[in-house]
Amino acid sequence: MKKIVLVVVFALLGMNANAQEQLNKNKKVEIEVNGNCDMCKKRIEKAAYSVKGVKSATWNVDHQDLHLIIDETKCTVLDVEKAIAKVGHDTKDIKATDEQYAKIHGCCLYRTEEKH
Repeated sequence: MKKIVLVVVFALLGMNANAQEQLNKNKKVEIEVNGNCDMCKKRIEKAAYSVKGVKSATWNVDHQDLHLIIDETKCTVLDVEKAIAKVGHDTKDIKATDEQYAKIHGCCLYRTEEKH
């Protein structure tokens, strides 16, 4: 009986270790983030870094993309997208609310109907 219990325990530990190994501590990710200028860049990158587990965040105004290195054991891409939306910027999957968007500077308004 003890042998069966030990076998089951080791099997479960092995599955848990396997699941942990699949999470990447230095996962490179690229996500689309809307913005216009260097003020947007600063705001977007600051929001990304506010998420525990973000190791690197660089937003490119010309390509409208954010290059990230994240620790998947601490955060997800969705966590980062939510943080960015909270400061008024849309991503491909998460849109800022109208209230959040209204708080950004006038030159940062990137939605087509409101561009200056």
